[in-house]
Amino acid sequence: MEQQQIQSLTITFEGHAQQTENGVEFWLARDLQHLLGYGKWDNFQSVISKAKTACEISEHKVSDHFADVGKMVELGSGSQREIDDVMLTRYACYLIAQNGDSRKSEIAFAQTYFAMQTRKAELIEQRILEAERLQARQKLSTTEKELSSIIYEQTGGNQNFALIRSKGDQALFGKSTQAMKAQWQVPDSRPLADFAPTIILKAKDFATEITIHNARTQLMQSEQQISSEHIANNEAVRQTLLSRGVRPESLPPAEDVKKVERRLASAEKKSLKNPDTLENGEPNDN
Repeated sequence: MEQQQIQSLTITFEGHAQQTENGVEFWLARDLQHLLGYGKWDNFQSVISKAKTACEISEHKVSDHFADVGKMVELGSGSQREIDDVMLTRYACYLIAQNGDSRKSEIAFAQTYFAMQTRKAELIEQRILEAERLQARQKLSTTEKELSSIIYEQTGGNQNFALIRSKGDQALFGKSTQAMKAQWQVPDSRPLADFAPTIILKAKDFATEITIHNARTQLMQSEQQISSEHIANNEAVRQTLLSRGVRPESLPPAEDVKKVERRLASAEKKSLKNPDTLENGEPNDN
């Protein structure tokens, strides 16, 4: 997500925030629906329902964070009618974002925006980038496990996986896994990927996904076939990166992904420990 988009979304979300008489921030669900990219109210209501369940599980009173209100809307004839709406605290909005469609860029932004007590765009951007890297690392881990499973199923032994992955690293970096570990000062006991920047995690994942696809569709049954395929895919990804001015082996290492994971979990837990609530769960109708 680009910085300009993050700043635009921050301004948009802040622009829709309102306050109770006691100074508690809230958003109206009908506004949030569109801010999060949902076209149909019925679909958004199902997300709200899941968020309420999550609120109960977290041992917060639903009425402290979700309050039913009425909202007058203009009809085409010039008359008005009242429609249902929900007053939502920042915590309620966060829970809705957590239960929304993660494929929507608006949801990815809102998950971080509503978890943070501060609304500084640069801090939100940093948190989103860290979360993106963590997700990329988790995705690569899942993809590599799938490749390991295919190797076992189609060649009769998954002991070949480490060798095939190492050959993939050689093709992607132009250096061995061990050489890159030494360059990035990665402990021998840790995977190289735990210190790889996001672009490398995604590059490795893409190459591995192609290997999985072709190994399956072409029914490769030997280590040599799958290894050659994986090397070719990593070489192709490397050439793409080089053509765009990115030299994988020249990139600096990123922070230990385990530290990033702990920091994100700690910050989220701290920011959501004592969320603001609507006074007695009873909003003032506007």
